[in-house]
Amino acid sequence: MDDLGLYILTANCAQNLIDVDLFAAHLFDALASDAGGSEIAPIAYSFLGGSYLTPYFDAFVQAVKKAATKNWDESYVNVLRDHTGMTGLMVFARADLAGKISWIDTAHVGFGLHEMGNKGAVGARVGYRVDSSKTVDFTFVAAHLAPMEGALQQRNLNWQSIVERLVFSGDEAPLQSQSSADESTALLRDQEPSHQAEGLRRDVFAPNTYLFLAGDLNYRTSDVSPLKDDVSRFPRRDVSRDSPSHYSHLLQKDQLGREMRQGKSFHGLSEAPIDFAPTYKYSDSARQAARTGVDSDAEWKWSSHRWPSWCDRILYLDTSSGDNKRVRPHVYDALPLLPQSDHRPVALAVSVPLGVSQSPTDQPTNAIAAPFAIDPHWRSRRDAARRKELVVGVLAYLGLTWEGNGLLLASTLGIVGAWVALQNLWSM
Repeated sequence: MDDLGLYILTANCAQNLIDVDLFAAHLFDALASDAGGSEIAPIAYSFLGGSYLTPYFDAFVQAVKKAATKNWDESYVNVLRDHTGMTGLMVFARADLAGKISWIDTAHVGFGLHEMGNKGAVGARVGYRVDSSKTVDFTFVAAHLAPMEGALQQRNLNWQSIVERLVFSGDEAPLQSQSSADESTALLRDQEPSHQAEGLRRDVFAPNTYLFLAGDLNYRTSDVSPLKDDVSRFPRRDVSRDSPSHYSHLLQKDQLGREMRQGKSFHGLSEAPIDFAPTYKYSDSARQAARTGVDSDAEWKWSSHRWPSWCDRILYLDTSSGDNKRVRPHVYDALPLLPQSDHRPVALAVSVPLGVSQSPTDQPTNAIAAPFAIDPHWRSRRDAARRKELVVGVLAYLGLTWEGNGLLLASTLGIVGAWVALQNLWSM
């Protein structure tokens, strides 16, 4: 096989469980795998992690299984599920190729309040064995950056945090399935890690890796929120490109494109041409229309207090030039609006050559210097933030979930009952 095909999807789930059947029906609309999602679950479950997130990840596994079976009668294996707070990353591989994945290393960074993961990024570096002597490395990053029109500089600083503190430790165990019952356990258990050579760069810009970054990057089409009269300038359906109401005119004001051109953010990364309407922010009536499926204009009903913007993006690193580009985009498009979220998912289908040497001893001609150095305290900062996440997660679980409310009530009643019992004993 000379080329490997990748299908990368980003979806802001708005802290909701996805509708498996509906998501599966549209999952491969851009083509027909990798998936990155932000706000995959409520903050209590996201910060506590573990089994609390299992239903949210399992819903995606079921959706991928249904979609792949329907479209190609193929089986896909979930080889990784991981998260940083509310931002999740899943990696799937076609069953007949999953055995070629020899290792996965992961990395995490939070840049929300006190560097917790209410906003953050999670990364996976995957070793794909081409033959007995060659392994091609892929780096996938799912990110959720600071919101609101005016937070442009904060988003740029979030990118800096990714470069400085999303660090692959190189000391992860060989790839294991998240579930002992998962078929990927049998496929991948015996593989040995091959990426722990001394001197390998551990940042996202490692020269011997393909890099893809996807997520709710939250860059907007204005630096300020819209005024009441601005709604008349929002994109509309079925207008020519010459019309001021065509989305292409608004795209010219996209913050992310401007910051990348000026070398202020996502240094060295590329994006396939955008030829789809904004992916955010849809009104409640749009989501209701998407639920019923009776309104063909659902995807043009914007929320009036946010500028329609291309918040959901997929970027990649390809510093080769001319006809020698290594990453070849085939499709870059938004999926239909789903009622669980005010974002539309975005998908990118690409192919990459496997014949390019990826040996750690190579001196690649396309290596670029990272725009920021690795923070020497990245590990301790993440550990400290993780401890805060657990505290906040417990408090949110007790205060914001039905299970937590019940546990808190039961504990309170138990304490009161014990106190009453002690008082009776002391009075005897």
